[in-house]
Formats: sequence, structure tokens, C-alpha cells
Amino acid sequence: MQALVSPFCMLKTIPKHAKMLVEVSTDKSRLDISFIHHFLKDIYWSAPRTIEEVQKAIDSSLCFGLYRKEEQIGFARVITDYVIFAYVMDVFINEDYRGNGYSSILIKRMLEDPRLQEVKIWRLATRDAHFLYEKFGFKKLAYPERMMEKIIQ
Repeated sequence: MQALVSPFCMLKTIPKHAKMLVEVSTDKSRLDISFIHHFLKDIYWSAPRTIEEVQKAIDSSLCFGLYRKEEQIGFARVITDYVIFAYVMDVFINEDYRGNGYSSILIKRMLEDPRLQEVKIWRLATRDAHFLYEKFGFKKLAYPERMMEKIIQ
């Protein structure tokens, strides 16, 4: 599924520099696995991942690639059962294209995907992008004490 997206039709307030058309696609065959791996191997939220682990994660997720002139400039993925729960992961925009509203376009398109419209609970983790997700209705957990995790190194 693909959609050509203009920043002007997506956001209430358009960032000054968001003038280029970008395309958001869920076609996994278009994803640049090397580009995604290169970004994820050094980012704070991602344990060092091999390219094989990145590929396996992509194979098991609903993925969204963000493209400008056929070049992949962003990525996000959702782990979901398509009815009750969805977990947003690995959202990023290439450093050269940040500040242009592209992350908002990517998140908006992800949340509007027809396959995800029955999902009742969306979650994600972020250290530094609360402002971005709050624009789309995400809030701090109402009961964080109920959440648990198990991390295997």
C-alpha cells in the first residue's frame, strides 16, 4: 500500500521547509535494509543489532518507509495484533532531513493506516520525542506501575 503525501494536506501548521512531496509506503520490498541497519546500530534505544536481526524484525512488523525522490529518508514499524494492541518502534528520519515535518507525516500516515483502525491501545517508548507523539494523542502511561519488562542482553 502506498500513498503520495503532501506536507500541506497533512498538518494543521506546516513547517517552513516542508515543501517537498514525500511518499510513505508499506511495501517492504522498497525498504533499504542497509540504511535502516546503519541508523539503528548506533541509536540509544536500539541495542546493537545485526543486519540479520533488523531483517527479522522487519519481517515480523508492519513497516512504513518514508521516501523523497525514491530515496528512503525515514522509517517506522508497528508490532501489532491489528485489533487490541500496537507498539510503535524504530521511528527515525535521516539527520539530513530533520526539521522539515517529515516525522509528523510519517506518524500521521502510520496512525491512519486502514489495517490499524481497530487498534484500541497504542504504546511506544521515547526518551526525547514526547512533543512529537503528544501531537497525535499519546500521553504518559496512566498506570506505569502496572507495566513490566524483561530485558535479555
